[in-house]
Amino acid sequence: MFNIVVLASGRGSNFAALLAAQQRGDAPIHIRALLSDKAKAPALDLARNAGIAAVALAPRDYPDRASFDRALFARAGEFAPDLIVLAGYMRVIDAGVIGQWHGKAINIHPSLLPKYPGLHTHARALEAGDTLHGSSVHYVTAELDTGPVIAQVELPIRADDTTDTLASRLLTQEHRLLIATVDLIARGHIALGADGVALDGCTQRTPLKLNRRGTLTID
Repeated sequence: MFNIVVLASGRGSNFAALLAAQQRGDAPIHIRALLSDKAKAPALDLARNAGIAAVALAPRDYPDRASFDRALFARAGEFAPDLIVLAGYMRVIDAGVIGQWHGKAINIHPSLLPKYPGLHTHARALEAGDTLHGSSVHYVTAELDTGPVIAQVELPIRADDTTDTLASRLLTQEHRLLIATVDLIARGHIALGADGVALDGCTQRTPLKLNRRGTLTID
């Protein structure tokens, strides 16, 4: 079985989606633990209720960001993960720490990267007058939301969309994207090679796209 550790800072909806996929047998994964930088994150309760290890570390207990990140990822490493999934984890990770997990950590981000790294992506897409929005799953690197993009899902922006309606409509698609991507990684079809994301050994020049059937295809 393919072992996963999830990092989350908030409600944990992506964690819940992965857990449901595991329980349905939709992906050959075993979620070993949920780690958070917020002691009161609802995601921790979701994990505890499912009988999954739930661990919270407080950044204020460490002298600097690098020390906290070393401690958090050392704790994650105790669960022997094949992959670490950042799912709503709201901290930038120290370069030296994440470098030790090269190709073994992914993040889901609510924009069509490279557009709109960072926060407030829905508002930024609306303010720019975009007609298309979406989410991306990418490998985590030292710089914020700039790692190689594995897959994306696109969502048309409606004329009457607000940040709330756009976020709500995208969230369901985001869950499907994360599940499909993790499934392919767990089955050994996707990896990070020397030249970027590789699908079955072939380097992909553009991200995979999630279709209406919930499967990832080459655009």
